[in-house]
Amino acid sequence: MGTDPFKTHPSPWISRFAPLVRPGGAVLDVACGGGRHSRLFLDRGHPVTALDRDIAQARMADGAETLEADLENGAPWPLADRRFDAIVVTNYLWRPVFPHLLEALEPDGLLLVETFARGNEAFGRPRNPDHLLERGELLRLSHGLQVVAYEDGIEGGHKVVQRLCAANGQGPKTIG
Repeated sequence: MGTDPFKTHPSPWISRFAPLVRPGGAVLDVACGGGRHSRLFLDRGHPVTALDRDIAQARMADGAETLEADLENGAPWPLADRRFDAIVVTNYLWRPVFPHLLEALEPDGLLLVETFARGNEAFGRPRNPDHLLERGELLRLSHGLQVVAYEDGIEGGHKVVQRLCAANGQGPKTIG
């Protein structure tokens, strides 16, 4: 069986907005998995902090600062007082972490999110409503940020996702 390109190639959504991150700005890759988005930003010259509860799987994040932490166990936010020019979250949803993400975003920093939404249960995993965004929920969770782009719907007839690119403040002036 071949390698799943969705686990090794960066998301087209994240790639689309990566050029808007301040050159050389620090990036946080939350629930980084294999590190495909860490690799994208490292290759663009950004210092990256790759965070996951099983950081050993983040082979593509070689060169990043790696941090193993379980965000769901009630422990304090592991990056207190740290700020980032971009925060990337894909295929992960833990609602209690959103206030920490917003607090960790630098002024004019970008929040880039792509994860599963209600309706995905018709196509496969995840099916648990705790792991699926409600309609428009991503906009509500990122309240106070300036939306650059947002999508909510069925992709390719095989999954339901919400995507967001939002800036803390005025944000980028042009889309590359």
